[in-house]
Amino acid sequence: MGDLYAHLASGATTVCRAWQVVRRDGIVFGFTDHDRDLSFGGAEFKANSGLTAQALAQSTGLSVDNSEALGALSDLAVTEADILAGRFDGAVVKAWLVNWANPSDRMMQFRGTLGEMVRAGGAFRAELRGLAEAMNQPQGRVYQRDCAAVLGDKACGFDRDAAGYFLERAAARVEAGQVFRFDSFSGFEDRWFERGRIVVLSGAAAGLSGVIKNDRIKDSGREISLWQDLGTSVKRGDLLRFEAGCDKRAETCRIKFGNFAQFRGFPHIPGEDWLTAFPSSGGVNDGGSLGR
Repeated sequence: MGDLYAHLASGATTVCRAWQVVRRDGIVFGFTDHDRDLSFGGAEFKANSGLTAQALAQSTGLSVDNSEALGALSDLAVTEADILAGRFDGAVVKAWLVNWANPSDRMMQFRGTLGEMVRAGGAFRAELRGLAEAMNQPQGRVYQRDCAAVLGDKACGFDRDAAGYFLERAAARVEAGQVFRFDSFSGFEDRWFERGRIVVLSGAAAGLSGVIKNDRIKDSGREISLWQDLGTSVKRGDLLRFEAGCDKRAETCRIKFGNFAQFRGFPHIPGEDWLTAFPSSGGVNDGGSLGR
């Protein structure tokens, strides 16, 4: 970095910017605003990618660094289909100022994640979020009847791979990208997968997941629908994984999953009726428990 500072102080510079985007599925993209490809740190950075960036807003302390990346949609790099499918959501972004004549002279200017992405007119605009963004999240627990955990997370502790709580099978009929129909789908109760998750294991949409809205057993078979389509078409024969759903109620945790010891809610907290109640001379007013 010291050599880069000396180069910048010389008054005649040969610097450019380089960007690296690492998606959550492990696919890596490299871009540079130089007119030739660059290579350093074991990574390749392609020129003529159409990716540029606005001025970085950087500060000390825990304030969030924000900027935007702009670029053209390309079949070889960032595609509209991948944006719609959410493959770039939360991707890790690194940005360097590089002496292209000697790439070992470089300085990392930004590290963070991709936020909201907007596409229009054959181009995209992506919000960049600094590392301090993670500190800008609600912390602590909320007093509520329903469970605050997510099925299978650290707080819940339930094993999603437990027998009887998931099924992997090929897609049969797919409608509008979000309705899956099966002639036969036995072994699971009606609405068993409702509020659960579907994960695509093969095909063009491999790696994508969605939340199940409805799971119904009908005379014609079983119908499972999502809240929204996956963004990439699922074809007949693509392997799907269906995971049991949880409605966050204490009864569901105890009966369906046998996991009440890990329930992260307060099922006996007084409701609004109790809070608005008033004294009555017709009952026992000894200050004892109301649950008797």
